[in-house]
Amino acid sequence: MTTLAEQRTAIRHLLNELSPADAFTAYYALYHDPRRTTLFLHNDPGGWVDGFIARAQTGLDLFRPVAVLRAAAVHTAIDLLRTGLAPNRPYYMVAPLPLSHVINRTLTVSDAEVLCVYRLDPAGFDPEINVLVVSNPAPDGTPRFQINANDTPQAVAGVNWQSPGFAEVYVFTESAARSRGWGNSVISALVSELLKSGRMPLYVVNEQNTASINLATSIGFVDTGAREYAGQVVLSQ
Repeated sequence: MTTLAEQRTAIRHLLNELSPADAFTAYYALYHDPRRTTLFLHNDPGGWVDGFIARAQTGLDLFRPVAVLRAAAVHTAIDLLRTGLAPNRPYYMVAPLPLSHVINRTLTVSDAEVLCVYRLDPAGFDPEINVLVVSNPAPDGTPRFQINANDTPQAVAGVNWQSPGFAEVYVFTESAARSRGWGNSVISALVSELLKSGRMPLYVVNEQNTASINLATSIGFVDTGAREYAGQVVLSQ
């Protein structure tokens, strides 16, 4: 029986680990906790791996695993969706935008969106120092920075996931604390920490979320041009 480590080796040629466009999929397919990751591979007639789907349980939603897909051909994608997803179980799927029509045709999709992948341009990043920012690492040890008021976090920036080369960041500011620049302050501190670790910060955002995009670009993030199709999906029986 093929081990997960062997499967991960077999699919590496399908991913560019140096590319922001593949960073999310590479993390869940290659680096996510092996105890919470299941891979399904597809082989072409010659036995060469030409696609895969990975299912990964996360702490964000134990009942809705993340699913990532890579396939060069439509029939490969359809086969993987039908064999890699359990019928009638919801998943949060992320795939390259060109595969959206295959996903829509094969699965029941809700809350679909197109995500833009931004990466930090270090040359355009000017670290911001705010004495209100405190470090409060997440339970998994990843960096997290926040500004508190009355012992309650008002602005928080942290990491959704991190691989050896990349880290996807998030930022949240309470509505009552907005327009103070606190979101910029906490994400600036986070970005500085990630750069020290040798990881390139990524910011993934809905293409229609202008406010979030403006925040990212003000920090120094630039659009890579990569687009992902994401949504809640179910394979009907």
